[in-house]
Amino acid sequence: MLSKQKLGIAAFSTAVIAFAAMSGSALAQKKYDSGATDTEIKIGNIMPYSGPASAYGVIGKTEEAYFKKINAEGGINGRKINFISYDDVTARRRPSSRYAKLVESDEVLLVFNSLGTPSNSAIQKYLNAKKVPQLFVATGAPSGTIQGLS
Repeated sequence: MLSKQKLGIAAFSTAVIAFAAMSGSALAQKKYDSGATDTEIKIGNIMPYSGPASAYGVIGKTEEAYFKKINAEGGINGRKINFISYDDVTARRRPSSRYAKLVESDEVLLVFNSLGTPSNSAIQKYLNAKKVPQLFVATGAPSGTIQGLS
């Protein structure tokens, strides 16, 4: 049989563990990066929907259709994908301004399948500084040509 002292220590330990387990979930706060909430994931993209390279715009339309399919099936762990895609108007002179809009105004979680070596080279340092990942970069450059993307 357990002594009263050992029984008291066991009861106290059980109470402390139960209190810690209950209060931990009450005190814990959900913290997400920009572009992610309990209900949404914002994904950014720039595609040539008009201009001489507009044939590549079908890639952005296909991605949009796929994300809509994922949303129709319940999303990702219950979160809907908000796919924000802008026309680059094949203006390679200032691609960073469109990406700045995605990052600073739209607050996307990540940039997905950004198209073109010149534009990816232009935005790589900016996105890294803002801690916004570039996933599935679409470029014809050899591996390692774009610093930080190989």
